[in-house]
Amino acid sequence: MLHAIPTEKFGPLGEPMAKAVSACVHCGFCLAACPTYHELGQEMDTPRGRIVLMKEVLEGKMSFEAAQPHVDRCLGCLACEPACPSGVPYRDLISPFRAVAASKMKRGLLERVRRFVTTQTIPYPSRFRVAMWFGRLGKAVLPKKWQSMLELVPDKLPPAELLAEVNPAIGEKRARVALLTGCAQQVLDPDINTATIEVLTRNGVEVVIPRTQGCCGGLAWHTGDLAAAQKFARQNLNAFPDDVDAILTNAAGCGSAMHEYHLVLRGTSDEARAERFRHCVMDVSVFLIKLGLREPLRETNLKVAYHDACHLANAQNVRRQPRDLLRAIPGLELLEITDAHLCCGSAGSYNMDQPEIATSLGEQKARAVIATGAEVIASGNIGCLTQLRLHLKKLGSNIEVRHTLQILRDALK
Repeated sequence: MLHAIPTEKFGPLGEPMAKAVSACVHCGFCLAACPTYHELGQEMDTPRGRIVLMKEVLEGKMSFEAAQPHVDRCLGCLACEPACPSGVPYRDLISPFRAVAASKMKRGLLERVRRFVTTQTIPYPSRFRVAMWFGRLGKAVLPKKWQSMLELVPDKLPPAELLAEVNPAIGEKRARVALLTGCAQQVLDPDINTATIEVLTRNGVEVVIPRTQGCCGGLAWHTGDLAAAQKFARQNLNAFPDDVDAILTNAAGCGSAMHEYHLVLRGTSDEARAERFRHCVMDVSVFLIKLGLREPLRETNLKVAYHDACHLANAQNVRRQPRDLLRAIPGLELLEITDAHLCCGSAGSYNMDQPEIATSLGEQKARAVIATGAEVIASGNIGCLTQLRLHLKKLGSNIEVRHTLQILRDALK
């Protein structure tokens, strides 16, 4: 027992939560890094404050209901982790706590309906496409929180792109990988996958698209739906082949979720398999830098700002590689954003969960992008890209929003 937390009471997730709580020395270094503290200025809306609240709940000194408003306001951006001198594994606490809370407390009817609709549409591309069509049709009569999420959807959804199951390497074969194609990304910007496959195959990489793959499970995991997260994790453990050099992701949130499969499946018969699997998962930018670009790139005079997706920079410690890919394009000027560590406010369904905070953070990020003087803003996560596109448009900016791999694809000779 760590502190007074009865770890056995919370099953396999009890010990990781207790260890995370125990590691916090309440120094406060996380406060400056936390977007919700930046927005609200309240101690209980900081990582340190939330850790205290979650500790009190887990020790039985506070109700789940009392702590939940502050826990719900956490973006899960993990900016607190690199800022923490004690190395508190906040990710081992926030999502497991939400999973435990989901089984211990009852939310209001409207909230339950909203969460049900979200979890039954976004992880399934065909359902999501239909839901967005109906959502826009009846937008005026939907609750305000639902309208906030629909704002992220483009006026006209791009057509679905059918990807081949095996995409052969062009020229000498240098590697073989499997690619997670994502859920919302397939609906909102399917060209990201097309661009990723083209860059990889042109650089001698065979790309396999497992037909039975599903959602990464990130949305379910980060909102406390442990059963759904485990279902998606097992589906992908079974879908992805073992005979590949890497399992690649091109969406930061998806990669982060897959790196946590060992926690999602902790205490199950699949835990060891999940541990092996997560070590095969790699962001496409990391893989390409390790492999080395073979194909020549056209010279350009583009000014490109790079936005660090939280689940790439903080959760996966991937900051240098996307920038190195962009710098590999001759003539491209790479620009940095002020307060780059602050989340853009996307964070899965956060626009629906906390629309006021999400809107404020999105606008601030868009203004910081405009201030760079960039012509294009690049990032590595579909959520960030849609959030940036929305708020740049609201501010009247014509800055183009692109995935790093789309810019790289467009530079291929």
